[in-house]
Amino acid sequence: MANRIVLNEQSYHGFGSREVLKELLSKRGYKKAFVCSDRATCDVGVTAKVTDVLDAAGFPYEVYTGIVPNPTIENVLDGVKAFETSGADCLLAVGGGSSIDTAKAIGIIAANPEFGDVRSLEGAADTPNPSVPLIALPTTAGTAAEVTINYVITDVEKKRKFVCVDPHDIPVVAIIDSELMSTMPKGLTASTGMDALTHAIEGYITKGAWEMTDMFHLKAIEIISRSLRGAVNGEKEGREGMALGQYIAGMGFSNVGLGIVHSMAHALGAVYNTPHGVANAILLPTVMEYNADATGDKYRYIAKAMGVHGTKNMSADEYRKAAVDAVRKLAVDVGIPQSLKDIVKREDIDFLAESAMADACRPGNPKDPTKEDIAALYEKLL
Repeated sequence: MANRIVLNEQSYHGFGSREVLKELLSKRGYKKAFVCSDRATCDVGVTAKVTDVLDAAGFPYEVYTGIVPNPTIENVLDGVKAFETSGADCLLAVGGGSSIDTAKAIGIIAANPEFGDVRSLEGAADTPNPSVPLIALPTTAGTAAEVTINYVITDVEKKRKFVCVDPHDIPVVAIIDSELMSTMPKGLTASTGMDALTHAIEGYITKGAWEMTDMFHLKAIEIISRSLRGAVNGEKEGREGMALGQYIAGMGFSNVGLGIVHSMAHALGAVYNTPHGVANAILLPTVMEYNADATGDKYRYIAKAMGVHGTKNMSADEYRKAAVDAVRKLAVDVGIPQSLKDIVKREDIDFLAESAMADACRPGNPKDPTKEDIAALYEKLL
């Protein structure tokens, strides 16, 4: 068996690192950039921090703002049309996961027009050509979309999200500039940070995990658990820690998959438009309890990475409880809701469970759930 690792050709890290764009674009031979950024990111002046660099370099660009949270098939098709009429030869994604995911889909379809039916990209699409060159500059510390081979699109008609997995969609360059994340409000910092922790934990316990990805995920858990509280309080050190931790988590989970926390969260996002990070954060401790007996001794190392002392001498039941308790305490400390009672309607649970079972992340879960298991997990959180 061969274990595959796919990462960016280059990545740049650090406060103000977007300045590398001044030379990077021309050195790569690009002529014009199509900048994908949502309206909110533009309105708070974050997109301008990037386009100001392009202006200083005299590099032509066009800004596209037709991006919404939980991007839809229609958003993608509109973006493809706008890109094709722009005359651009590269994509710059400035924003959170929605902006980067939309840019990935645009780049893949523009380079592979036979996949113009967006639904045809679901799962592991066998696209023949790499995406239009994409440079990603995340403005949130959580999704790690800048280093993953995945993107998620919402099918409004069918009330479902679908995951697309394609090594051809990974950004050629990722620029993780924590200054671009400095305007995130507390709630968004908390939810995207818990999304990053979910990536790290699910990636660590997924069926496809192996030594190299375990290394990434354990380090990400450690960094995120010590940084998220400070980041939520606006501390620069915490922001920088989260920027790095979420990227390291992405290096791992992109290559080995996730589990049913994400499957269940995708269903919530499709039906209720629940922010992805919030859904993951609410679900994570309860799903961890469900998965615990299928994870060997890994919860011992999760607990240790989260700062729990004395794990070496704990029994399996003790360190598994310690790991779950540490995750739940972090969620409480950063203001994450602890139930789904204000989100889920009980009459929707059957459909939600069915959607989660069909989700591409579900097979990676360490324990094989039934539809009834997933329904019971939703029910438990009401």
